[in-house]
Amino acid sequence: MRLTILGGGGFRVPLVYGALLGDRADGRVTRVVLHDEDPARLTAVARVLAEQAAGVPDAPAVTATTDLDEALRGTDFVFSAIRVGGLAGRAADERVALAENVLGQETVGAGGIAYGLRTVPVARAIARRIAALAPDAWTINFTNPAGLVTEAMAEELGDRVIGICDSPVGLGRRIARALGADPARAYVDYVGLNHLGWVRGLRVDGRDELPRLLADPQALESFEEGRLFGAEWLRSLGAVPNEYLHYYYFNREAVRAYQEAKQTRGAFLLDQQARFYAEAARPDDSALAAWERTRAEREATYMAENREAAGAGERAASDLESGGYERVALALMRAVARDERTTLILNVANRGTLAALDAEAVIEVPCLVDANGAHPLAVDPLPYHAVGLVTAVKAVERAVLAAAASGSRAEAVKAFALHPLVDSVAVARTLLDGYAAAHPGLAYLRR
Repeated sequence: MRLTILGGGGFRVPLVYGALLGDRADGRVTRVVLHDEDPARLTAVARVLAEQAAGVPDAPAVTATTDLDEALRGTDFVFSAIRVGGLAGRAADERVALAENVLGQETVGAGGIAYGLRTVPVARAIARRIAALAPDAWTINFTNPAGLVTEAMAEELGDRVIGICDSPVGLGRRIARALGADPARAYVDYVGLNHLGWVRGLRVDGRDELPRLLADPQALESFEEGRLFGAEWLRSLGAVPNEYLHYYYFNREAVRAYQEAKQTRGAFLLDQQARFYAEAARPDDSALAAWERTRAEREATYMAENREAAGAGERAASDLESGGYERVALALMRAVARDERTTLILNVANRGTLAALDAEAVIEVPCLVDANGAHPLAVDPLPYHAVGLVTAVKAVERAVLAAAASGSRAEAVKAFALHPLVDSVAVARTLLDGYAAAHPGLAYLRR
């Protein structure tokens, strides 16, 4: 079985390959094709993968190419993890937004909109090539903003594109451990959009254990999200939000922390990864060791500004372990390729799951996965406060999709202005002008 990884020179590709190395069952991936537009990054990541595979019997063969069509022909699965504009683009997204005193995070607020406006046209073009060259392939999308990009690709690929994210998996695992439960035996009642969802229950042996957690402030603040939001707020919600909701519930504090930081997250990662790729290119050094050191630093500093704003302290050791999206991706591929039925939290078309949204709206919910794809499971209705956020952000995503399809400046302004974290139409116009000046890829927004 062949897997093509788009964004194959990306820093997190070794996580996916490492997961594949542990899969010894029949019907496993035997060939991995890395595609990237940057040959130097491809070479560096290929070196890391070669070191990972050393001594592993029958490790998946790895090839690399800068030719998209070559990468796609004959593939069974496509893993899309591209970054349009690179980390320099992310850093610019942050700077432009913070200059207007609004959030510039890569998937939330103004930064997420700018990233979406750059990425959607490229993702649509890739989806058309997949449909033409590998119509029977399944596409797993991790490209951010994951829900928005999955919805854009679904215009061409239908239900054969499925979005994944590691945030709900990590959250469910931390809640289970705080309750003293085995995460593998817990069913997580999670619902929302990508980076905008809530855990409303955690069932172990058929019993919802979340109320017990919410009643215990000490246990509630024993894990990252509990410390980030505080026990009092979580009890008020009656749920545990995805960590990205900190940007909504504590927006003023988050923006201030980002403005006061020595450098933005995008700027930090830009510098960090430049060092890694330079080190990985040196023939006498271990590319794998360089990658592992860099990854440890990356995970330890994740959402550092939010934790500082909340007084949440450093990340716990258990939050630094691997086992996020690469395991979700592998479980998804196994379920589809081998008909190994499983339940995963995924980004899929709504199909009536949430009454407030139309059928094609991509949402993030538990799904039953089998050889026919991912099927969203029934969920209880959202409370009004969650409906308000979900529908407002979905309206923003639809405006981004419309702007990317039409090149309409008016639709792009609308996307910024409608977002709950942008407080003025005038600011929305200023943001679009700033992003257009920073990103040549937004030149299409002229009409």
